[in-house]
Amino acid sequence: MKPRRVVITGLGPLTCCGVGREAFWKNIQAGRSGIGPITAFDAAPFHARCAGEVRDWDPASVFPLHRRKRLDRCSQFALASALLALEDANLPWSRERPQARAGVSFGSALGGIAQAEAEHVRFLEKGPRAVNPSLALQIFGGAAHANIAIECGFRGPGTTNANSCASGVVAVGEALRYVRDGRADVMIAGGSEAPLSPLTFGAFDNIKTLSRWRGEPAAHAYRPFDLHRDGFVMGEGAASLVLEEYGHAVRRGARIYAEVMGYGLTNDAYHMTTPHPSGESVAACMRETLADAGMEPGEIGYINAHASSTQLNDANETACIKTVFGAHARRLAVSGTKPFTAHPLGATGAIETVICALALAEGYVPPTLHHQTPDPRCDLDIVPNRGRRQKLHAALNNAFGFGGINASIALRVIS
Repeated sequence: MKPRRVVITGLGPLTCCGVGREAFWKNIQAGRSGIGPITAFDAAPFHARCAGEVRDWDPASVFPLHRRKRLDRCSQFALASALLALEDANLPWSRERPQARAGVSFGSALGGIAQAEAEHVRFLEKGPRAVNPSLALQIFGGAAHANIAIECGFRGPGTTNANSCASGVVAVGEALRYVRDGRADVMIAGGSEAPLSPLTFGAFDNIKTLSRWRGEPAAHAYRPFDLHRDGFVMGEGAASLVLEEYGHAVRRGARIYAEVMGYGLTNDAYHMTTPHPSGESVAACMRETLADAGMEPGEIGYINAHASSTQLNDANETACIKTVFGAHARRLAVSGTKPFTAHPLGATGAIETVICALALAEGYVPPTLHHQTPDPRCDLDIVPNRGRRQKLHAALNNAFGFGGINASIALRVIS
């Protein structure tokens, strides 16, 4: 059977940089970061003091009280972002009229870990009977996609992966396969993360992956490709995308943001936190994505880099882009957009796939914010500090996670 074409028809970002497509993209274009001092808990014991908190969103505006009691913050983000994406796609759904050809593919690095942490405090203080009786249902690995499927009546493929910071891109890639292979006509794909709690934050702080910036503004803690970068800024949030079979989308008159062309997934098989010095698996991932897409390197005009803002990772990713794209690497726009959204771990790849889709649809390349001192090892066109209007044909999104997990997704303007 000939592979079916897959397109993006709905976008549902829920981030510290904006909730909903319109607000989110407006802030991206205006260069407004959502990073600020931590308010969710007392950060005084930690070296890192800032985060990307979702402040301008109230779950009560989406969920009645009885639903909020059964959904931890990670699942609230997941479901709310899915509903935003469905609304943006103008795609009908109904719990009472289930759809067998619609499914959900989601990702989350840590799932309900913050909720488990909070309930553990209650357990220690008041005993086991004080623990929320819904805890087991809130924090299990598949909670994100299961809640979306139940709410929307989507009986097709359902899965939640936990591939660290690559989870969001893996979710989109697997959704691509389900639709392309004819197992579904519609997939909600995305990622969600709610890790801002003392134990989880402290664990990352202890391994020195978080920026220890203490200056003002706090947002400047996130400095991808900058010579003085010192780690990432943890965030929370979610993003969902509606992936749809091309003919299905055309028949219902859907707006199409971009076509999903290819997906790659590799592993360094080297170290839990340090990238392989050769970068061969990262390069292989990008090549695999292009091959899956049936595209040549020269067709890519923009790369949304993983750009975690650690010394090793940014330099390694730069070298791998040069290896894969050769002379064309100098003509590529390559930006790291986490200074807008912080890094909500497993949700980030989905958020940045939303950015790629909007970049293609709007002809706008978002910048790498807070770039002050060039690093000779990161000598690509990183679009420093100010975005630019640029007609684009295709884009690539990279996402790399703990354990050496590498994932990439390729999008193209619909033709």
